[in-house]
Amino acid sequence: MPVEAGQGARWPVLVGVWGVYFCFGVIIASMAPVVGAIRADINVNNAAMGLILGAWPITYIICAIPCGMLLDRLGARKMLAISTLIMAASALVRTLAETPLELFLAVALFGVGGPMISVGAPVVIAQLYEGKARATAMGLYVTGPYLGGLVALAITNSVIMPLTGQSWRGVMAVYAALVLVSGVIWLLVSGRLSSDLGAKAGGTKYNLSAFAEIIAVPQVRLILAMAVGVFFLNHGLNNWLPEILRNYGFSAVSAGYWASLPPAMGILGVLVIPRLATPEWRLFVIGCLFAAMLAASMLLRSDQPALLASGLMLQGLARGSMMTVAIMLLMDTPGVPPERMGLAGGMFFTAAEIGGVLGPVTLGMLAHWTGGFGVPLWSVTLVCVMLFAILLVLLRRSTRATTA
Repeated sequence: MPVEAGQGARWPVLVGVWGVYFCFGVIIASMAPVVGAIRADINVNNAAMGLILGAWPITYIICAIPCGMLLDRLGARKMLAISTLIMAASALVRTLAETPLELFLAVALFGVGGPMISVGAPVVIAQLYEGKARATAMGLYVTGPYLGGLVALAITNSVIMPLTGQSWRGVMAVYAALVLVSGVIWLLVSGRLSSDLGAKAGGTKYNLSAFAEIIAVPQVRLILAMAVGVFFLNHGLNNWLPEILRNYGFSAVSAGYWASLPPAMGILGVLVIPRLATPEWRLFVIGCLFAAMLAASMLLRSDQPALLASGLMLQGLARGSMMTVAIMLLMDTPGVPPERMGLAGGMFFTAAEIGGVLGPVTLGMLAHWTGGFGVPLWSVTLVCVMLFAILLVLLRRSTRATTA
């Protein structure tokens, strides 16, 4: 049941969640525009750079389920505040890195705070909103990381780098300060609620049966497998798109502007598409999103501006909404108890970030081995086909469950 809160208390909290999630997107996208500068500074190739970009999803995988459990005990207010401290620390430690290993560890630290946001934000929305209002609120808050990514891609090379004397380390420091500001704002606006958003009195007890209760649901297993593929696409393209564009001859600044097109379209998508994904149409909607990503993977192989722009727009429309609709599928799956929603969210993002690691690492290694991004983009196409296969099985399962 939603937390008792007036309209005047709910919307500032939504804005606070949006701000934290915006900064989450900024930090995720902050390194992609400066990959070239980082490679030159610490002498790292594409394969190793892919490992560095995939460092934070590794720790995310480890921390997602514990964070889900902790969320059910402490509530989202404290968890989101802690997450901003960890994100800011990760960005600041990157400014001190002198070797690939040091940068890998600094990026990995971000993965400790990431699941606190990814798991906590949907719980806040579920607690405060229901029905169509919930779908609207989810669509609004998910614009945060995409707008954050858009801003980071668009202004890092054109604005922040010149302001910091062309220092990628200075860029990280600027973005760390932005994260801390969002944490302060979150604490101020969330303090207006009487309850601590999802905290359970006395804590919620967890044991192996709690995991078994959720994972035993066939639809849940399929949604978790789907999450792996969705995040492979999201993180792989999010981290390497500026370099893919530079490979076509774009300058660093132009690549940043073009790479900001997908998150711009993603914002439009998440404002509209989740509202269309009503329970009876949800599987159809996510199927359309998979089709859009498949088409995008083909169009991104072209250096022709019209085809490339079409691929970027389709990719943007699909990327953000795929994750949102997949989470909605999980939240509404029969057999997932409301009191286990934090744990279920942790399980979702644990599975998803396996793809979050594999995406940038796979694209980076394939680019290193083949000397270009043609083969890496074929891996994106292959994952899209696999997602369609999972969707077909999920559709059959859901049909049987409905008719049983």
